[in-house]
Amino acid sequence: MMISVDKALEIILSSIPLIKESERVTLFEAFGRVLAEDITAPANVPPENNSAMDGYAVIHADISSAEAPSFKLKVDEEIRAGQNNEGKLLKSGYAIRIMTGAPLPEGADVVVPFEDTDEKNGIVTIAAHFEKYDNIRFAGEDIKKGETVLKKGTRLDSAEIGLLASMNLPEITVIKKPEVAILSTGDEILEVGSENPGEKIINSNAYVLYSEIKKYGGNPHYAGIVRDKKSDVFNRFSELLKYDVIISSGGVSMGKYDFIPDVLRELGIDLKIQKILMKPGKPVVFGTKGEKIFFGLPGNPVSVMVSFQRFVRPALLKMSGAQKIEKPVVHAIAEEDLFKKEGRRYFLRGHYTIKNGEFYVKSTGPQGSGILTSMSSSNCLIILHEDTEIVKAGEKVEIELIRHGEI
Repeated sequence: MMISVDKALEIILSSIPLIKESERVTLFEAFGRVLAEDITAPANVPPENNSAMDGYAVIHADISSAEAPSFKLKVDEEIRAGQNNEGKLLKSGYAIRIMTGAPLPEGADVVVPFEDTDEKNGIVTIAAHFEKYDNIRFAGEDIKKGETVLKKGTRLDSAEIGLLASMNLPEITVIKKPEVAILSTGDEILEVGSENPGEKIINSNAYVLYSEIKKYGGNPHYAGIVRDKKSDVFNRFSELLKYDVIISSGGVSMGKYDFIPDVLRELGIDLKIQKILMKPGKPVVFGTKGEKIFFGLPGNPVSVMVSFQRFVRPALLKMSGAQKIEKPVVHAIAEEDLFKKEGRRYFLRGHYTIKNGEFYVKSTGPQGSGILTSMSSSNCLIILHEDTEIVKAGEKVEIELIRHGEI
């Protein structure tokens, strides 16, 4: 029985166990990991008031009286970034030369940039008006001591890692990665590097899956190719049940040698999904055994990529404790007529551009499930819903941004 895309995702996400184990990692190892605890700031960031510019620390009252400004102040000191200025006091009538990031002297309440000044013989002339507190960064302006900065379940990108570094946290506690086995099936499949492949098919699926699993927080383990012999398939899957997740490609359709659904049942795996009303990727198998998860994906490369994006990616993120698992979906103006048959949800490979603040999209060419070039040149999936048969050029259509902001 075929089920809808939405129902399939609901079943999958409701069946995914959360990994309970955590580990400590350095910030250099933290990219893409999921926080296992809230992060509370141990100190203010920045730790004290400091200059946001190279210039002169001055007292605002000394430069705020004249309508046509030309203020002259004595300069007899300089503060560099990293310098201890404890007890340093700025007196009225004086300016202190100060560098970006240097601690502000007591009494100073504005920093005048060098480009708005002229210094000669220890006298600086300021020829512009400035507001009180201009070009000053205050202690705790970015992060206040005791503030919860990042929540448990946050998946760490570069900005979050920068925040952690700014708080002087060299290590953090993250959820352990799910261990994921990758298995390719089929007599027709050869490893990359094989000589004289002839009519055989080079195994691109394993490399796609390996890369995607790493990208979304799993620890991939390639288990090789298993040939179309039921006993071999059974034995190989039996060996892989030590992993948290098993992902295979091929062997899940209705062919004479598509053994995987039967083998899984014999292994005691509860098959919750076998066919989904979508294209590409209809013959997707999903099952569980205790806290073990199994995905059987189609054999065609594009079907593998689309079904991974729709179902495996959110499952891995949820298993890792991530709170945000959805890809952005926006409306775009179709730049060409788009056709489909009614009944299934289509995911066309597309390329969007932004013109005058609006999204525009067109397909990346032929949409056959073996044409990887159209996937490589895409940055979105064009979503044509079940009851849609045509979207005319100029009409709006939903797109999922699968490589939003990425090259």
